[in-house]
Amino acid sequence: MKQSKLFLILCITYGCFSFAISMQERIQLIYLLPNLEAKFDVKFSYAVEDVDGVWVTQPNKNFTLNQVIDFLNKTTVLNFKFLTDRYITVSTLQKKVSICGVLTNQNKAPLLGATLMLSRANKGVVTNVNGEFLIENVDINEDVNISYIGYQTLSLKAKDLRSCQEIVLIEQAEMLNPILISKFLTTGLQKRVDGSTVLNTEKFGILPGLTEPDILQSIQALPGVESVNESIANINVRGGSNDQNLILWDGIKMYHAGHFFGLISAYNPNLTQSVVVTKNGTSSEFSDGVSSIINMFTKNEIGKEINGGLGVNLLNTDVFLEIPINKKLAVHVSGRRSFTDVFTSPTYDTYFKRSFQNSELTSSDNISESNKSSDFYFYDYTAKLLYDVNQNHKIRANIIGIYNHLDYTESDTNTQNETISRTNNLQQQNLGAGFQWNAIWTNKFKTDIVAFYSKYNIDAIDYKIESDQKLTQANEVIETGLKLKTTYKIHKNVSLLNGYQFSETGILNQTTVNVPSYSKTKKDVLLNHALFSEIEFNNGSTYARLGFRANYFQKFNKFILEPRFNFRQTLNKQFAVKIQGEFKNQSATQVIDFQDNFLGVEKRRWILANNQNIPISKSKQGSLGVEFHQHNWVLSTDGFYKFVNGITASNQGFYNSFQNLRATGNYQVKGIEFLANKTSNKYSTWFSYTYSVNQYEFKSFTPSVFPNNVDIKHSVSLAFNYNLLENLEMSLGGVLRSGQPYTKPIEGKETIQNGNNTVVNYDVPNDENLPNFMRLDASIKYHFTWFNTIKNSLTLGVINLTNRENIINRYYEVDTNNTDKTIEVNQKSLGFMPNISFRIKF
Repeated sequence: MKQSKLFLILCITYGCFSFAISMQERIQLIYLLPNLEAKFDVKFSYAVEDVDGVWVTQPNKNFTLNQVIDFLNKTTVLNFKFLTDRYITVSTLQKKVSICGVLTNQNKAPLLGATLMLSRANKGVVTNVNGEFLIENVDINEDVNISYIGYQTLSLKAKDLRSCQEIVLIEQAEMLNPILISKFLTTGLQKRVDGSTVLNTEKFGILPGLTEPDILQSIQALPGVESVNESIANINVRGGSNDQNLILWDGIKMYHAGHFFGLISAYNPNLTQSVVVTKNGTSSEFSDGVSSIINMFTKNEIGKEINGGLGVNLLNTDVFLEIPINKKLAVHVSGRRSFTDVFTSPTYDTYFKRSFQNSELTSSDNISESNKSSDFYFYDYTAKLLYDVNQNHKIRANIIGIYNHLDYTESDTNTQNETISRTNNLQQQNLGAGFQWNAIWTNKFKTDIVAFYSKYNIDAIDYKIESDQKLTQANEVIETGLKLKTTYKIHKNVSLLNGYQFSETGILNQTTVNVPSYSKTKKDVLLNHALFSEIEFNNGSTYARLGFRANYFQKFNKFILEPRFNFRQTLNKQFAVKIQGEFKNQSATQVIDFQDNFLGVEKRRWILANNQNIPISKSKQGSLGVEFHQHNWVLSTDGFYKFVNGITASNQGFYNSFQNLRATGNYQVKGIEFLANKTSNKYSTWFSYTYSVNQYEFKSFTPSVFPNNVDIKHSVSLAFNYNLLENLEMSLGGVLRSGQPYTKPIEGKETIQNGNNTVVNYDVPNDENLPNFMRLDASIKYHFTWFNTIKNSLTLGVINLTNRENIINRYYEVDTNNTDKTIEVNQKSLGFMPNISFRIKF
């Protein structure tokens, strides 16, 4: 192979040897050896696999045989040894080498942030700003997988990467929204050029307190994303409520997020390949979720061999399998189940105490603790069928099931000295099914068809043993949807997206009581049609996406038009500015009914807009930001403004004088997010700060403007990840934020009469704040391998390392012993909670 530039041979394991050459030929060793045999009348003895793929520079024509052998010993990792004057052996001298290179695209531009992973050693690096990489102490026969979103993945042997050559990655023509930052906060978190964040679960590093890459826990590491009550079912994005997050799993809309009634993500990460979190500047193909979109994608490629794994921690065990049936057909399955109904660990006890505090399961009443028992378990499962019709047409079908089950038994003795036992029951589930057909018709035009069915149920049976009253409650959501979209690449830097979406949503709420006899059932159905279009441009320094969505609600004969905008401009190698904006709507929301709730555990139920007292929620959001990148430093700041209209008082969960009132209003939040992130091959550290002011406005209330329930003015997080050894990593981090608002009773007149009832006499709404929330978490993870093919990991995590008692909610009840007084009820956060997990992957 002719070369027109200097080659530098760097960093072989037993020392870095430089040999400058200019305009000389390189040749594969397997072809050089026969030439040397003919020239010097010698015989080389070697194994073909040892010399295959080894490139060397042609020795000087004037070299003697001894000089040639000395040259080859210095410039390769092979050992050339004279047995006699005529016979020479060639053997592998080193099993470990250093590999290096420069990654570029077809335009010779370096690729910053590309990932190189060693398949067996379970470690990797990312390229620097010049596209360069270096990994030391690598097995010479190790497979090195090179990946960069927007480009085709490349797999090479380590022995082929010893000479620091240029490696060109081939661009995937249909991708315009590539990864901007490959290692963001921790390994496996990436930042796209459009501002969205990608969580790659397969490559995900550890986060403080976590033993596994819990999807909905992990995204809370992002600025502006947090849960004011520690529940992943109550994620607040830029001051929004939890029901304002659109959750998609392979295109299926999900209405349920967590096990243990919100403390654990219900989505198994082992077959979930990536999660994309978008806070603003959303693509026009998506609606709903006026605060954010959490879009999950499972593995989508057919492998060559069976892969799988299993794991166990102190709450549950799980298993997953990827089974290729042939080159065109494969099945992916996963399952997870808790063993909390068989064995209770300290981790379970901590979760149970946190989940069911101040509920019927733990609150004191006429039934003694010895006459109460509970049985709780959860499970989830997924299955995916992958069929490649050919290289350009792919069909996928999925199912997902999420289930939580609680039995709560009370026993008591009646006046006839008979033992009466009643079992209360609470079941919560979300079932989903989806179909996708992805078709590439030309290198410029492709289509996607997505159809889904989603069914959410929560059902409860609540017995009052003293009065023999039986209360049954049900909340059911059924949604079907169809999306057709086309993507046309107008130019290598420009693509056009067009599409149509249809959805039908039906929601049922039902309550029945036996004594006194009462029954109420309400069912609503809403059909929505939407057309969307957007154009996207990206030339490396400028990124722009302009979109528009037209929604039509058939029942109301109502149109809602939504523009979307996303722009990023690189000013130089270090600085970039970004501007984002969007209009969105949402027709299904949750209400909170404190008087009529599921065993006092789950108070939320889904309802559908009726365009009257329950309007369609609409949001307007804009943000302006600046980014700085240099020497693996990322500094980012974003100022944002969000206005959401059409919220109802019943879906806010007020603990104040507005608790039982019906009204519609809005909230607006203004704030700024700051992030400082430094990464290297061995460590990553970050600091984030969010400041925001979040206020309600309900014009029919007095006062009409007051702080939002999730008005967290200051929120700080700090974390540090470090690879202590090649196979040992640790993570330590903490969160400090303002306490959320609450309303206290009027001092000196804590209760008032409301008809025949005595109720709390609340003061100015949300005028007080809880003490600051502070928590320190830590994790440590150890990797090891069995039989060179089975990868194992052992992870220990501790949430709330200092066992700090944080109050996450406060409300008041009338004291039954003295109705002139109130009782303060505090809901507390998780205490000291250790967990340990062991995983096997093959």
